[in-house]
Amino acid sequence: MEFRTIGKIDKEISVIGFGAWAIGGSWGDVDDSASYAALVAAYEAGITFFDTADVYGDGRSERLVAKLKKETAGDIFIATKAGRRAEKQSVAAYSPENLESWIDRSRENLETDCLDLVQLHCPPTDLFYHPEVFAALDDLRTAGKISNYGVSVERVEEGLKALDFPNVVSVQIIYNIFRQRPADRFLDAAHEAGVGVIARVPLASGLLTGKITKDTKFAEDDHRNFNRHGEAFDVGETFAGVDFETGLAVVEELRDLLGEDGSLVHLALRFCYSHPGVTTVIPGAKTPKQAAENALAGELGVLDDNLLLRLQNIYREKIAPQVHYRW
Repeated sequence: MEFRTIGKIDKEISVIGFGAWAIGGSWGDVDDSASYAALVAAYEAGITFFDTADVYGDGRSERLVAKLKKETAGDIFIATKAGRRAEKQSVAAYSPENLESWIDRSRENLETDCLDLVQLHCPPTDLFYHPEVFAALDDLRTAGKISNYGVSVERVEEGLKALDFPNVVSVQIIYNIFRQRPADRFLDAAHEAGVGVIARVPLASGLLTGKITKDTKFAEDDHRNFNRHGEAFDVGETFAGVDFETGLAVVEELRDLLGEDGSLVHLALRFCYSHPGVTTVIPGAKTPKQAAENALAGELGVLDDNLLLRLQNIYREKIAPQVHYRW
C-alpha cells in the first residue's frame, strides 16, 4: 500500500482509504456484521484512513468505525463530518453551539475524547466568507475536542476558498474519471499549500465498477434510486452527476480500453491518485471482497501518461459537457 502525507500535520495515510457512507445507510440493505467484516478486511489489506459522518445511519457508521479503532488499538486515522444534522443548511446553522453539540455527539459515537479530523459537511458556499465559523473550530481545537479540521465541498470554488483559512488541513471533493475539473487548478493549489485532498465518489456510485447495467434495480432507500435527479441532496453525489445512460455508455468504452483482463475498479481508483495532489481516495465497501479489491489498487501505482491522456480525452468529449461547469 502506498502512503501519502497530509502536509500541514505531517500525517501519513494510506492512498486508498475507506468511505463509510454505505455501511451507515442510503445504499440499500446494510448488515452490521458484513459491514464490520469489510472494515476489518480493509485494515488487514493496509488501509489506515477511514472516512465517516455523523449522519451516516444517524451514527451507525461512526459506531462501527469506533469498534474497529478499539480492535486495532487506535492504529487508524478517522475523519468524520459535521453540519448535516442542521434542519436547514445556512451559515447561521454552523454556530459555535451547534458545532460543539455535533462534535460532542461524534466523540461519543467514536468513543474518543478528541476527534482526529472533523470536516464541515458540504456547507453553503457563503460559509466560506464567514471566518467566525473557522474561528469556532479553532476554539474546539484549543479545547482538545478535535485535533484537526477540514471541509468537504461540492464545488471546486469552495475548495479553493477553503485554502484561504490557515488551519484547514484537508479538503474532501468529488474527483474521478467522470469529474475531472478539480485537476484544472484546485489539486495543484492544495498540494502547494500542504493541504490534504480526499477524493470521494471515486467509483461514481458504482458506475465505474462496471457491475451496473441498464437493468440494475436499486432499493427504495438507495440514493441511486431516490436522488438520481437531486431530489434529496446535491445530484453530483449520485453517479457523480452524470446521466445514467451516458455513464453506462462511457463505461463500455473504458472496458474496451482495458481489455478483458483489466479491472475497472483499479483503473478508476488509480486514476484518482495518479494526480500527486490527491492524498487519499475513499471508495465505499459493504463486503470484505469489495474492501480487499479496493485496497489492492493502492499497491499498483499510478497510471502511465498515455492512459491518463486517453481518459482525459474521453472525459472532455463524452462527459464534460454535462458536469464540468456545474461543480
